[in-house]
Amino acid sequence: MGTDRPVTLAAIAGAHGVAGEVRLKLFGDGVATLKRHLNRAGAFNGGGLTLTAVREDGKGGAIARLAECHDRNGAEALRGTALAVPRSALPPLGEGEYYYADLIGLPAVSTDGADLGTCIAVENFGAGDVLEVRRPDGKTFMVPIRAEAVPEWDDTRLVIEAVWAED
Repeated sequence: MGTDRPVTLAAIAGAHGVAGEVRLKLFGDGVATLKRHLNRAGAFNGGGLTLTAVREDGKGGAIARLAECHDRNGAEALRGTALAVPRSALPPLGEGEYYYADLIGLPAVSTDGADLGTCIAVENFGAGDVLEVRRPDGKTFMVPIRAEAVPEWDDTRLVIEAVWAED
């Protein structure tokens, strides 16, 4: 993947307590992914934020402390802020693995060569990852990321089995 665009790992949902901790909505692999960036000065948002502590909240989110945030007012001011790192700061992938950020924006073609549009989102509703593709006419369709539906992809395109892309 040739670009080093920012990849969002979490978003600040609000303050937690009065000492400047924040509640996080997690993306990706959750707390484990964030812990890789602990105490790296300016690791997030192009050097603007440093994560000094993070723990699970028991509800699917996390509680974190940022070096730049010292009280509840500071934590509330950060509400809605995404915590992003450069793509190059993420660990290498194994065979068949992917980061959602690498798939979003890729053109999609069918196995019979038709232009299907562009991947605009990757969702997981509990049964596995699903691509959302916007067709050139603006309509969207979804397809599971399984070998029978998406037989191949790389950093330039997604190939979708033609029967999964029928109107």
